[in-house]
Amino acid sequence: MIRRSRQVSSPHPNPTTPSSYLAKRKAIQTLAHATRVMAPALVALTLASVAHAQGTMDFSGATTLMGAFKTFAIYAGAVICFGGLIFAGIRMMSGRFQDAIPGLFGALFGAGVLGWGAGWIGSLTGQSM
Repeated sequence: MIRRSRQVSSPHPNPTTPSSYLAKRKAIQTLAHATRVMAPALVALTLASVAHAQGTMDFSGATTLMGAFKTFAIYAGAVICFGGLIFAGIRMMSGRFQDAIPGLFGALFGAGVLGWGAGWIGSLTGQSM
């Protein structure tokens, strides 16, 4: 027959002794004191690093990208306008004037892209035509 002991063994002999309570309290006080001492220094270092990084933002890439969009708008508008004029001219030379009207509207649309599109993009970047 196996005998079982009715005593429950604990890793700590008596966890509620006054010495262990004082040791825990001392550890908590030490940690709280260290936190109070270090907190202002950590806040100051954090703010200093943020203030240092503030002047390093560079938007020259965005300006370059918008310049590329403006150049694309100029070329796309010119191609659309020229293509519409060629389409309308061929239709007019063959005598089909009603078929030339969509080509003229295409040329007008291309001129709008060329003028207003490039002008609007240039106004966003501060560049002029």
